[in-house]
Amino acid sequence: MGEGARSVAGTAGTVAVQGAETARDEGWLPVTDAGALPVDRVLAALGTGPDGLDPDEVLRRRSRLGPNAVRTHRVSALAVLVRQFRSALLGLLLVAAAVSYFVGERTDALVIGVILTLSVGFGFVNEYRAERAGAALHDRVRHTAPVLRRGRTEVVDVVDLVPGDVVRIDLGTVVPADLRLTETHRLECDESVLTGESVAVAKDTAPVPAGTPLDDLASCALMGTVVRAGSGVGVVVATAGHTAFGRIAVGLGERQGETEFQRGLRRFSLMLARVAGVLTAVIFVINLVLHRPVIDAVLFSLAIAVGITPQLLPAIVTASLAAGARSLAARRVLVKRLVCVEDLGNVEVLFTDKTGTLTEGQISLTETLGPDGRPTGGPLLAGLLANEATGGGDGNPMDRALWAAPAAAGQPVDAYRRVALLPFDHQRRRVSVLLDGPDGRTLVTKGAAEEVMAICHDVPESARKALDERLAGGGRVVAVASRPAPDLTTLTPDDERDLSFGGLLVFLDPPKPDARAALDRLAGLGVRVKVITGDHPAVAVRVCDELGLPVTGVLTGAELGKLDDDRLPAAIEATTVFARVSPEDKARLVRAQRRAGRDVAFLGDGVNDALALHAADIGISVDTGTDVAKDAADVLLLEKDLDVLADGVTEGRRIFANTIKYVLMGTSSNFGNMFSAAGASAFLPFLPMLPSQILLNNLIYDLSQVAIPTDRVDADQLARPAHWDLREIRRFMLTFGPLSSLFDFLTFALLLSVLNAGPVEFRTGWFVESLATQTLVVFAIRTHTSPFWRSRPSRPLLLAALAAVAVAWLLPYLPVAEPLGFHPLPAIFLPVLVGLVVAYLGLVEVTKRALFASSDLLRPKVRLPEAVERRRTHRRAARFSTR
Repeated sequence: MGEGARSVAGTAGTVAVQGAETARDEGWLPVTDAGALPVDRVLAALGTGPDGLDPDEVLRRRSRLGPNAVRTHRVSALAVLVRQFRSALLGLLLVAAAVSYFVGERTDALVIGVILTLSVGFGFVNEYRAERAGAALHDRVRHTAPVLRRGRTEVVDVVDLVPGDVVRIDLGTVVPADLRLTETHRLECDESVLTGESVAVAKDTAPVPAGTPLDDLASCALMGTVVRAGSGVGVVVATAGHTAFGRIAVGLGERQGETEFQRGLRRFSLMLARVAGVLTAVIFVINLVLHRPVIDAVLFSLAIAVGITPQLLPAIVTASLAAGARSLAARRVLVKRLVCVEDLGNVEVLFTDKTGTLTEGQISLTETLGPDGRPTGGPLLAGLLANEATGGGDGNPMDRALWAAPAAAGQPVDAYRRVALLPFDHQRRRVSVLLDGPDGRTLVTKGAAEEVMAICHDVPESARKALDERLAGGGRVVAVASRPAPDLTTLTPDDERDLSFGGLLVFLDPPKPDARAALDRLAGLGVRVKVITGDHPAVAVRVCDELGLPVTGVLTGAELGKLDDDRLPAAIEATTVFARVSPEDKARLVRAQRRAGRDVAFLGDGVNDALALHAADIGISVDTGTDVAKDAADVLLLEKDLDVLADGVTEGRRIFANTIKYVLMGTSSNFGNMFSAAGASAFLPFLPMLPSQILLNNLIYDLSQVAIPTDRVDADQLARPAHWDLREIRRFMLTFGPLSSLFDFLTFALLLSVLNAGPVEFRTGWFVESLATQTLVVFAIRTHTSPFWRSRPSRPLLLAALAAVAVAWLLPYLPVAEPLGFHPLPAIFLPVLVGLVVAYLGLVEVTKRALFASSDLLRPKVRLPEAVERRRTHRRAARFSTR
């Protein structure tokens, strides 16, 4: 043995000893150690065997090591309440309340205390309800894995796995723990969640050299990665936080990576915080220069800072998302996370399968054609023999349709004994069986017509013509073929050759009657629908034509394989139908669109859709889909209907549009009022409004805006995805803020010069005017068209706004007026104020038309890869969560 070999062997021996010590001490093995050991050594170190663990031993190990979970979905009311006090804004309010109390301004302290209580209470109620809803959604979606225990296969929740369990993994599944592989069948894993590399890694059972890094660990399957091809069996060597994925997920914490929507909210809040800081500092300096008491200057400045900040923005967003999730649930759309509602609204491209979505999904056998293309019953027997369904209850839809055909009952299937099976796969697109029957040992193949014909030596031209005619008519066609095989005992793909063509089986899956309307709705929402199917392209094109979906281009899987990644995005843009594609092709299409900056949804329900569901921005499956597909999806449709998906897109966009209304309200009214306060404090010999009055004004105004999530949204605002653009929001603020201040200054002039108002009357008059203008302006800002005439507000919003104005008018006449620093206004002020408000709203309407004509806050977004991948890691980590 050479020096290098001795060194490697010595290292491996050391690793084996250390690994065994780790297993004895803690009951698990580091995956890098396990990968360097032979399978039998790993099984021995973990105290298990090929038949798995005894159930009693599973319980002992779970009690010692805990669940295979990296986070919890338990909802703690106390934790939610504590989170409400992490806000810097609430800290500001607490400081203001404490200062007010200790300097004797008890009324100010009381008002601030009420604001604090309402803000915390509203935030707590909405967040707690949202978390409870999220936990309920989590409980409805089970994440399971097939496990061998005491020689019997059980399906258990992934969080119940322990080191020593023997687990099977198949195409599309997420690896449930760190596994040392004991069997592999063409197994490949997508490890991009750990390594960032999208190229699948081939796996086998041979030990790797000691010290092999994680991304070269071919003998192991890693928790959180996805099976890209083949299948395998492995023994669990590490769970939860002992895995590489678990360490990453724990390191990221509970906070998920930001969506583009959440990032926009954060940046907007920071922008307002900077504006508030500048205004607060300026106002404080002005008050000091005018020799006003320092404590008055501090309280007034703090009130200004609070007043400009959208205190209820997080609560309104949470309430909107929670209401959206409830609304979608009523429409039979189940979202796994609240933020999925917003994700749906961002969808620009939808890749969908054809069967069951555009078609009825009820496949029936309509014709059996012989080798000459003429009707005959012979091919049906071959179809039943080369069949993965065992009598109609399982297998793919076409296999089940063969068993359901009336003529199937009379076929002599029992005269044949199956010797071997070569299952269907998406590369060969066919299934073969080796049979012993009346004519001896025979190989029978059934599959995609063009694939089967290519391996036959005697296909008549009449059969090709019949195939073309059936495909043009929208039929789904498979071919059957056979040959004697007396020397075969097993089957490999190489045995599928020199076959005799046996005929065609023609199936029909009619289009859904209501699919056309759903496609029209999605087109009206700006969602480009692209069809991905394993069928022949002619079948997919015929279905699209019947449903009115324009087909701009067709690409097959073979043609996709010839396109490199640079040319692929342009090809996707020009294509509507992708036919004869493999699971890898589907995932590649999704990734290419995401790299091009598109928000991509993928709708699928089969095992072969799992890779694309994982790759999409938002994966959509159906409640009747396979467990693998439902597991990979973010959204579950309780019925496979594009119309309910259009409901989801609409709901997401409605939430964004209503959130933007609140944002624009804050920029146009809060900023204007605070700017007015800054200006007034520079020339008035008294504070233009007391700190408690500013905070009370803000409280009444914010409470009126709680109804915004209920508001109607105009069709033009739902027509395409909307994204944050702080430049346009800043432009809006700098346009409407000064406009609001202009009418404030007119009010000041009226109060001082006409009504000869003193400090108390001045503050009362401005309080009433400012609350009326900043509350009623919502009716102009909420729509791009004429308010009330072409776009009516929701009744809750209308009532809330009118109630806020009524409260402002009544306060000066109530017993609490004097403690709050108010005084009844003269009767002449009412018509003058009404005139000012009407003039202000009219000018806002004119200015709004000009501003929205040049910009509507709809801008292409910039995708942030780091944030997106962080979200995807969190999405994967949600599988491994306790309740």
